[in-house]
Amino acid sequence: MKLINSDCIAAMKEMPDNSVDSVVTDPPYELGFMGKSWDSSGIAFNVEVWQEALRVLKPGGHLIAFSGSRTYHRMAVAIEDAGFEIRDQIMWIYGSGFPKSHNISKAIDKAAGAERKIGNQGSTHCSYFPNPCSGHNETGRYSATVHALPTLPNTNEAQQWDGWGTALKPAHEPMVLARKPLVGTVADNVLTYGTGGLNIDATRVVADGENFDNLKSRPIGKLNTRRNDETDEEFDARVGQSPEQQEALAKLKELGRFPANVIHDGSWEVLELFPDSKGGAYPAKRGQSVNTAFASGQETEGGFRAMGDSGSAARFFYCAKASKRDRNEGLEGFTPIRKVFMATKNGTGEPSKGLERFTTEPSANHHPTVKPTDLMRYLCKLITPPNGIVLDPFMGSGSTGKAAVIEGFDFIGIEQSEEYIKIAEARIEYARKQSEQQLF
Repeated sequence: MKLINSDCIAAMKEMPDNSVDSVVTDPPYELGFMGKSWDSSGIAFNVEVWQEALRVLKPGGHLIAFSGSRTYHRMAVAIEDAGFEIRDQIMWIYGSGFPKSHNISKAIDKAAGAERKIGNQGSTHCSYFPNPCSGHNETGRYSATVHALPTLPNTNEAQQWDGWGTALKPAHEPMVLARKPLVGTVADNVLTYGTGGLNIDATRVVADGENFDNLKSRPIGKLNTRRNDETDEEFDARVGQSPEQQEALAKLKELGRFPANVIHDGSWEVLELFPDSKGGAYPAKRGQSVNTAFASGQETEGGFRAMGDSGSAARFFYCAKASKRDRNEGLEGFTPIRKVFMATKNGTGEPSKGLERFTTEPSANHHPTVKPTDLMRYLCKLITPPNGIVLDPFMGSGSTGKAAVIEGFDFIGIEQSEEYIKIAEARIEYARKQSEQQLF
């Protein structure tokens, strides 16, 4: 493990060409979050950053970089302009975001110099939060208390625009999945440099639980073809309970589902977004070939047979559990800090007057944008070959490094803030010791 307290461009310039296997990073979203100067510098849109990342990556090496929904496009273009191939966009869906909407009714009253009346004195809701502001973060991603009571519109104009705002509740963060151009074919590149592919089997979505209890499967091949004179019952009897079916089902449960470009945090807010659904469908008309290895044999409308597993559609996607403990592991000797900040103007980092004041919960790891270690482990596994080196040019409090240690990768982290370097070092060292204990 190598942690570097420096500007990321300067630090990467000291690294040799083709020296790392992957880049997994969470750069600034350039939104001026919490008034932090590092989140409004434009560094994530600087092509030179990604040119240096491209240079130090081995040919075919992959990069994953987080961004905000409003600024993703600018970072993605910078990455592409640096010479990367954009391969995909991964979407992380979470349930702990809080609205940053501007209360239009309130703004109208303020402009008119009209004093608003305090609403329900017993309420803990702020004027533009639909949910309780204290303790709304059940997953531990972020927590805030708003020191404000709801107010009632005063002027007629404010009454007319009561309930109107300027933003939606954030519930996802996109990631760029990019690759350094190959040298030759994929096969040539993989054999030469050990990079160029995605580790599909290591990142499959676990196929466990009740969703698979009633799943039946059919083997791929000629046995899948329905005979012209065969009824549904005869077809099921001939194919549905074959040894191949049992072997295929056992393999599915062992391997899991093919990974998708959607990831979620398992919170109830996210699960409610996904409807209950069957696993899919395939043509079941006589004379047609069955194109899937897994189906239940249940007839549905339109001559299709539905796959046998059912439940929330979220089961198709990887679930990265977030925890409050994860944030502060290894920081027992650090002093918890409570951060106070104001909502900021979009992209400027300057306090936005008239918006409520926020106070974070005391935390030894006071970095405002900590990612779950499980999520970073999944991303590291997806794009890093065994025993590879993971680079994070925007290390923050060290979640990528912690994940790399647990997964058995080497790690190079770059961070310009000395206070975050110390936090990252302690978290990564804790993960290293825990991993060593589990090996013996």
